[in-house]
Amino acid sequence: MAIKFFSENSFKLKKKRDTSTWIKQVIQFHQKSPGEISFIFCTDDQLLEINQTYLKHFYYTDVITFNYNDGIVISGDIYISTDRIAENAKKFKVSFENELYRVMVHGILHLLGFEDKDLLAREKMHELENFHLIKIGF
Repeated sequence: MAIKFFSENSFKLKKKRDTSTWIKQVIQFHQKSPGEISFIFCTDDQLLEINQTYLKHFYYTDVITFNYNDGIVISGDIYISTDRIAENAKKFKVSFENELYRVMVHGILHLLGFEDKDLLAREKMHELENFHLIKIGF
């Protein structure tokens, strides 16, 4: 069981240990066990290339999650565009850190089986994001 953080650009995550603990708590709250989870921070262009190559989507996004779950053990790779985080933080008038943690937990929620394909599912996902963000002071 390990939660790891990698950067394909100059971004450096602060509070790695606290963040890892929080992610594990989110997973355990949903009665699952944390496995191997990697957060990979990258640029818009890098994430666009992943989006095109693996999902055949030709647009920018803030997060792409690859699920490697095995039963109740939650594992996966979560790619996050720090460019998109910065832009969305300005757009939504929140701090970079707030938007970053929202997107991180969004990726985890996808690994936990939550989807955001329709309005009702997006509202549920947003409620869960807010619920888990409150636990770390946002």
